[in-house]
This record gives sequence, C-alpha cells and structure tokens, in this order.
Amino acid sequence: MTASSTAAFATARAEGRAALVGYLPAGFPDVPGSIEAMKTMVDAGCDVIEIGLPYSDPVMDGPTIQAAAQQALEGGVRTQDVLRAVEAVAATGTPTLIMTYWNPVERYGVERFARDLANAGGAGLITPDLTPDSGGAWIAAADAHDLDKVFLVAPSSTDARLEMTTRACRGFVYATAVMGVTGARASTSDLAGPLVARTKATVAGWGGDLPVGVGLGVSNGDQAAEVAGYADAVIVGSAFVRPLLDAGSDRAAGLAALRALTEDLARGVRAG
Repeated sequence: MTASSTAAFATARAEGRAALVGYLPAGFPDVPGSIEAMKTMVDAGCDVIEIGLPYSDPVMDGPTIQAAAQQALEGGVRTQDVLRAVEAVAATGTPTLIMTYWNPVERYGVERFARDLANAGGAGLITPDLTPDSGGAWIAAADAHDLDKVFLVAPSSTDARLEMTTRACRGFVYATAVMGVTGARASTSDLAGPLVARTKATVAGWGGDLPVGVGLGVSNGDQAAEVAGYADAVIVGSAFVRPLLDAGSDRAAGLAALRALTEDLARGVRAG
C-alpha cells in the first residue's frame, strides 16, 4: 500500500507544524545499513523519507552526499537495490520517494521505473535535473501509476516558470533556496522565505493547495524551527549523511548519532 506524501503533509498541518523530510542515499553505508538508518529516521520523527539513487555524476550534490553516493556505488548498489529500500521503508507506513537524476530513470525505462516504484509502495519521484517542459514521459508514467511528481523551484525561477512548475507538481513543491550545490550550512538562506512566499502565492493564484518544502542546508533543530516558521516542510539531506560518514565502521555509534539528530530536527519543526 503506497503512503501518499499528501497524507503526511495533511497530518502535519492538522498538528499545526511543518513536516520533516529526511534524505539518505540507498546503499550507504550498504543496502541493509541504509534501510536500518532510514527506519531509524522514521522512528525518531521523519514524516517523509527521500531515498537517493546513487549516480556517478552528481553535479548538484555537495561533498557529503557525493562521498556517501560514491561509497554506495563502490559497494555495487543498483536500481533494484534502491527499489528494495523503498519497499522496506514504505512498509513502515511512511511516504517514501526516490530522489534521482534523470539519466538512471531513462536508462531503466521510464514506464518500467514508474511501475516498479509503485509496486514497491513508493510515493513518487523528486527530479532535480528534470523540468516539467522536458518531462512529458515521466509526467504521463507518474499519472498512470498515481505517483507524486516533485519538481524544483529556485530563487531564479521566473513567475511564468513558477506557475508551470507548480502546476506540474503533485505531492509537494521542492523549493531549493541555495544557488549552487547542496550541503549543510552554518546559517539558513535569506532567499528561502521570499521564494516560499512567491511559490505559495503562485499556487494560490491557480487555485491549488500544494505544500512547499524547503531544502537549504539545515543541520540542526534551531535552523529547522526557523524554516518551519514559513515552509510546509523542512527537507534535510547532508546533515543526515554526516553522522554515518563520521562513524565509519562503528554502525551503532552512527545510528545513535543519527537518532539524536533526527529527534532534534523533529523538535525543531514542531517549535517552528
């Protein structure tokens, strides 16, 4: 049974808070280890999980996620392993999306990818390097299999592109408020609030009710609370990868640090 990200956002909204969306690459530190880590994130307060599909040319990822994805690739992770991770995490009842560059989906076969993702219980795809005007094949396949289509908007997006992009989204809109590669940062961006406001105004303008999530390098509960003050979701990636990278072969220590971080972030979205 697929858990929709729409339901998770509705639950968070009913509780008067933002949702916490957590990212981890499949296969890092290995496939069973990544599944255990993501289940720990769910247990400690993540509302939605993004599973990264490791890719050999991650031009939009910062060094932390690149290092984790490289380790997963060296361990031999394949698309089938990513789908296996989706199945395991989605079985918890938590909406689970794949975040991926477009090339691996095209290689796998767009319709086949949509079918297999739906069969695994996945909620949908986040496609950072695919825009709606060049994503017709994916939009058709996603609609056929009832999957979320999460496209990105940025501070540089024109009003026309904001409207086109949000109209094409299902589930939520991903507002990336950092120009450049991803990664945890010491302070949040002053571009995020205005971008969320513009995006929400655009969605309201065409009569939609689409949540807006923000990814901008949040690394602690205080930053999460700040972003939760204006966004429907706080999206965290590099900060979740870091404890596992730092722990190396000490899996127990990595999971303990991951749990503590997730709990801190979950408190933050509730405080926001």
